[in-house]
Amino acid sequence: MTDAERLDFADPMQRPRFTGLATFFRLPYVEAVEGAGLEIGVCGVPFDGGVTNRPGARHGPREVRNQSSLIRRVNQATGAAPFAAARIADVGDAWVRRPYELEAAHAEIEAFFARLHGAGIRPLSCGGDHSMSLPILRAIARERPLGMIHIDAHCDTGDNYMGSRFHHGAPFKVAVDEGLLDPKRVAQIGIRGSLYDREMWKFSTDSGMRVMLIEEVEARGWRACMEEALALVGDDPIYVSFDIDSLDPAFAPGTGTPEAGGLTMREAQGMVRMLAGRRIAGADMVEVSPPFDMGGITAINGATIMFELLCVMAQG
Repeated sequence: MTDAERLDFADPMQRPRFTGLATFFRLPYVEAVEGAGLEIGVCGVPFDGGVTNRPGARHGPREVRNQSSLIRRVNQATGAAPFAAARIADVGDAWVRRPYELEAAHAEIEAFFARLHGAGIRPLSCGGDHSMSLPILRAIARERPLGMIHIDAHCDTGDNYMGSRFHHGAPFKVAVDEGLLDPKRVAQIGIRGSLYDREMWKFSTDSGMRVMLIEEVEARGWRACMEEALALVGDDPIYVSFDIDSLDPAFAPGTGTPEAGGLTMREAQGMVRMLAGRRIAGADMVEVSPPFDMGGITAINGATIMFELLCVMAQG
């Protein structure tokens, strides 16, 4: 049998993975989303103007697109086939025209996601720094506050830092303040690392968020922690935010704020798979910083988490 007989080269998934222009998961590229009939839009947010230390996440979407060419069609563990189950495309980047003006940049990101939301498209986004979650929530949680599953090393519920509330350590406090998140339906899992002071994440607990430190995840097991989190958020729509620094630096060295003692990829994949059947209004994977990466390990793990998220979103 010849290659031409064996492979349908009209299908990008059948072409050699080292060829062609890189899109997320070798999906079709569709920037004109209005009337496109898409259910899920995979997109990039190449912006890291909200980082407090190590930059580079603006390069994350491009490299994750590249590494996502390694992903195939079917999730062997769960049987999910997201590209067959839903109408999905790479809808481009929420690129920022005013990157040096943080609040203006966030407004541009919000406008991009408002277009997707208006077209009935649920976003799966690749960061960029974690400050981008705030403008996404502004766009998709206008009608009602969402619950959230947040997997991260940090709660990201800080406040003013060096004159700004709009940085990657504070998006979820601002989201609660603006009525975009229901804090009593928010679970933050995998939190760890040193603190500036004991009450650095006090807003999370005071507002009613369920915070699970990595020590609790280890003691109880990630399955039990996720079961509690899923019971907490209930059946109403949720947002899912996965910071790549939730992984141990052995699995994700290329990130802005690495913290030792984190999740393994096996644990993270299992946690995301437990979201199957939930009403996911949108999701993101953030903080991949290729300049600090080694051998593309962080980018491929980021792409893998996005694929797992896509699997559960396509089932919902």
